[in-house]
Amino acid sequence: MKYAIALIPGDGIGPEVVGPAMEALDAVGDIYGHVFNYVELEAGGNAIDTAGEPLPENTLEAARECDALLLGAVGGPKWDALPGHLRPERALLGLRAGLRVFANLRPAVLLPQLRRACPLKDEVLIKSNPEGKPQFDVLIVRELTGGLYFGEQGRSNDNKLAFDTETYAWEEIERVLRTGYAAAAVRRKKLCVVDKANVLESSRLWREVAAAVSEDYPSVETSYMYVDNCAMQLIRSPGQFDVIVTSNLFGDILSDEASVLTGSIGMLPSASLGSPQDMLAKDGHPMGMYEPIHGSAPDLAGKDIANPLGTILSAAMMLRYSFGLEQEAAAIEAGVNAVLDAGFRTQDIAQSNDGSEGEKILGTKAMGKAVLHALEGKEFL
Repeated sequence: MKYAIALIPGDGIGPEVVGPAMEALDAVGDIYGHVFNYVELEAGGNAIDTAGEPLPENTLEAARECDALLLGAVGGPKWDALPGHLRPERALLGLRAGLRVFANLRPAVLLPQLRRACPLKDEVLIKSNPEGKPQFDVLIVRELTGGLYFGEQGRSNDNKLAFDTETYAWEEIERVLRTGYAAAAVRRKKLCVVDKANVLESSRLWREVAAAVSEDYPSVETSYMYVDNCAMQLIRSPGQFDVIVTSNLFGDILSDEASVLTGSIGMLPSASLGSPQDMLAKDGHPMGMYEPIHGSAPDLAGKDIANPLGTILSAAMMLRYSFGLEQEAAAIEAGVNAVLDAGFRTQDIAQSNDGSEGEKILGTKAMGKAVLHALEGKEFL
């Protein structure tokens, strides 16, 4: 099979972490008989520098013609002084809206190899884990194209008042909830709707929609939690959660919090999905945009120390959700696990700076090569 992948390396460490993900995809293609053709595009800061805007129309048009999109990261202090509509981050909002991806899946899993990188005590993890192990496996499903980030915003004439408006329609909430319920149905069958219904009218609508949608998923246990309580519960008892579904703003914040519990934000992949019935869907699979959840980290750029595993795992999610290639996705995930089992670490997930804890500390390129060699059945280094 041949697949066209829109590739946006982006800014900062983006190009450095995208490269190893491409190598992993190509290795899987060689093993299983697939060809991945990459269409490199500009968005974010580099697009501002070359085209004067964060998301050129030709970038969006080209991305729509591809089967999926892989993104590194966008942004950096170089562009911080620009007005809001010209900042690099506007490219993300434009891509999500333009590709009609509305559900962001962010798995936060504490791998046993990285237990020591998690700041929580064993007794906290064991107490909340259904199997009594110092682990957790949470899937946060974040609504992507509505809410505060897409609502009306502005400033007063004297520039001394600013406003951002949270707006949600029933259908926006329903479709992301259905994505969450479908995920929960094949996991531990627990779904928690996180909101602020004691204060926000939009959150009260979320609860009304959830009450209606939950009737179609009787096997899934539905619960509700205020966002401030959820932020606390993720710290004191993460294992209680299976699938969390929440709004754009709350999902952005909670998934970053959860990432710290896994050991490093550099480990977390994400998939932003549309509807399988959408005109942009290919062969019944939803259009998808895949990226690690970390930012562009300009302070790390060019130093060969960024963790590429979140991007490599994002490529695995692409294989699974947009291409329907479960075996190939599992192969990449197994490669990452094998490298971690062997004690290889990038600096962000290492317990020491000098390898004195028995770990083998690698740079970005070497870690990518280790995963590649694991896929190919070679010695890691």
